[in-house]
Amino acid sequence: MIELTIADDVAHVVLRAPEKRNALDEAALAELGAAYDEAAAAGVRALVLRGEGRAFCAGRDISAVDPRDDDVIGYLGGLVSPLLQRMAAFPAPTFAAAQGACLGVGLGLLIATDVVYVAEDAKIGSPFAALGATLDSGGHALFLERLGAHKTLDLIYTGRLMTGAEAVQSGLFSQVFPPGELLAATVDAATRAASGATAAFLASKALIARIRDERLALWDSVEIENAAQAALCDTDDYREGFAAFQAKRPPHFTGR
Repeated sequence: MIELTIADDVAHVVLRAPEKRNALDEAALAELGAAYDEAAAAGVRALVLRGEGRAFCAGRDISAVDPRDDDVIGYLGGLVSPLLQRMAAFPAPTFAAAQGACLGVGLGLLIATDVVYVAEDAKIGSPFAALGATLDSGGHALFLERLGAHKTLDLIYTGRLMTGAEAVQSGLFSQVFPPGELLAATVDAATRAASGATAAFLASKALIARIRDERLALWDSVEIENAAQAALCDTDDYREGFAAFQAKRPPHFTGR
């Protein structure tokens, strides 16, 4: 179900089960984790995640789940959460192209991605009211932080799904595109990132995560920024960036 290809320092990870809107069972989660591990071992400098067909990912594959003996903690706590954490810690900039349904675990995959571009036809929200279940995979934290308590609970109680345009306007994700332009825009952004100063990008990625998770105050984050900048002085790309600026030429970064 999970396909990995690597070209020009960019890993392309595709959820390829369009007949079930790329819903994920336990085996698919393992395949997805293995794809990320393989891409990291290959030393790629950017990654693109997408879903084949009309949906990005409709969430968990519950077609064969019996709710009477469902091991929810084993699936969410034992499989999904560790995978999302590994995805978020991927050692390069990550991008997602999301169209159609982006729900449940599918929403979690987006939360664990650095930059998310969505199609105008994306469907984002909490459809779980019809299942007697609740939002999972980090959805509560994302919605509360970006939308506030009232709109978050409105989405949960009503099951209403936001469009891609509404999700971007609300600050959930980065940019919205017509469906036919989404993938090209995402790949273009990843390709440009793959030719950039990787260590500097990763310094920002780590700092953003610390500010979010540790709720750092302004001057505490500035102190960490200063240390990160000092550490970058020892990289080839830092020296190349300054040399290119002084010589009035484009920089040629190597990711080192």
